[in-house]
Amino acid sequence: MQSENFQIHDKGGAHLLFVKLLMKLCVLSMLLLTIASPALAKDIDVQLEGGGVWFSRNDVRTPGNGGTKFDMLDLTGKGPYPYMRLYATHYINDKHALRLTLAPLEVSGTGRLLEDVTFNDDVFTAAAPTKGIYKFNTYRLTYRWLFYDRENWRWGIGAAALVRDASITLEQGNKRQSKDDLGLVPLLHLYGEYRVNDQAAVIWDMEGAWSPMGRAVDASLTAKYDFDSGWYIMAGYRTLEGGADNDAAYTFAWLHYAQATVGYRF
Repeated sequence: MQSENFQIHDKGGAHLLFVKLLMKLCVLSMLLLTIASPALAKDIDVQLEGGGVWFSRNDVRTPGNGGTKFDMLDLTGKGPYPYMRLYATHYINDKHALRLTLAPLEVSGTGRLLEDVTFNDDVFTAAAPTKGIYKFNTYRLTYRWLFYDRENWRWGIGAAALVRDASITLEQGNKRQSKDDLGLVPLLHLYGEYRVNDQAAVIWDMEGAWSPMGRAVDASLTAKYDFDSGWYIMAGYRTLEGGADNDAAYTFAWLHYAQATVGYRF
């Protein structure tokens, strides 16, 4: 889920400092929302999502114009791996909302490459066991405008600012090489909800973007059940797909999540 148009390569400059600051502000804002004052009562919604994640694709080549393309799944396997996400939403009013998302993800494993691989201008041979580490942590701030709310249907649109803290690492004996990627990505947001009755609903939630150098999509379809106490539960499917093809790196991954969520609105 990277795009050359959105990447930040000057890790010693002001862009990197801005991204790091935004990451810290996202975390701080999440904490502040969870301990919000009584004045925000009934306007704060906190969710904890978890479950298992599987990979159906994780292709890598770095540098993009000189490295060797290989399948990261030969090292890490397809999963499942446990995962967890945290959300906090502030409903400004009936039409407008802000949501913070913390979505860490890191998987690793040891296997054998199918051929000798040039990675970051270093050669990793197929003859020796190789450890692979895939990290894709995201911090996201989403704005939503609810433009339709009639009968059983609710629809919203908006935009998100995503901070991506990603890296791919290969280890073989004393040899270690990593490709790090820290960047800011703008995304579009789409939300749909169908109320089955006063307590049950089906929800579609998607954020994504596309450019000639890459794409990104994070979408979920879930069923929700509300309890009278303010608590609710959700279960469903999430998919995360995207990547980039540029001079710095070629990387495309497709992830599938079996998700369960517990939430509380106060």
